[in-house]
Amino acid sequence: MSSFTPLSRTPSGPRRRSLLASAAGAAVLVGCSAPESSTPSGTAGRSPSAADAARARAARESETLAARYADVIAAHPPLAKLLDPLRTEVVRHAQAFGGTGSRPADSPSASPSASPSASAAASSAASPSASSSGSASGSPSASLSATSSASASATAPPAVPVRAKDALAGLATAELALVDRRTTALLDVPGELARLLASVAAAGAAHAFLLTEEAK
Repeated sequence: MSSFTPLSRTPSGPRRRSLLASAAGAAVLVGCSAPESSTPSGTAGRSPSAADAARARAARESETLAARYADVIAAHPPLAKLLDPLRTEVVRHAQAFGGTGSRPADSPSASPSASPSASAAASSAASPSASSSGSASGSPSASLSATSSASASATAPPAVPVRAKDALAGLATAELALVDRRTTALLDVPGELARLLASVAAAGAAHAFLLTEEAK
C-alpha cells in the first residue's frame, strides 16, 4: 500500500509573512499595465483627464507612503527586515501608477517624535520675556519666519513614534486609509485603472494585516 503523507500546517512566523507579501505583490503584477491612451467603451462622457488625475494622485499617495516606511526604518533599524519588502512593494505600486517611487519633493523626512518630558522641557526653556520681545518687535523677518514654519508644519509627514509597535500601528493605519480611498476611487475610473486600483488596494490590505499582527 502507498503511504499517506498528511498535509502540513499553514506556515507561521517569517515564512508566513513572506508568503503573504509575495501574494500581495503577485496581485499587483496582475493589475499593472501601461497607462491607458484612450477612454474604453462604457466610459463615454468621462474625461480622460479625470483618469489621468486619479492615476497621478494614486502614484503620489504611494510615493508618500513609501517615504513614511523609509522614515520608520530610519528611526527603528531593527524593523528593516520586516518593512523593507513592504516598502519595495509600495514603490512598485507608485511606479505602476506612473510615478517614480521616490520621496515627493514637498514631503521632508520625518523625525522621531520627542518624548513628553523632552517636549515639556523644550517648552519651559522658552523665555517669556523673549516671546514678548519677539511679539513686540513685529519685524518682517519674524513674520516671514513664522509663515515659513507654519508652511513646513503643514507639509511635514507625521513624526515617527518612539515605540516600534506604535510606528507599525501608524503604518497599518496609513495603509488602510489608502485602501479605503482606492476602493472608493475605482468606481469612477475606466476599467483598466479600476483593476489596478483594486489590486493595489488588496496588497495594501495585506500589508495592513501584517503590520497589525506585528504591532500586537
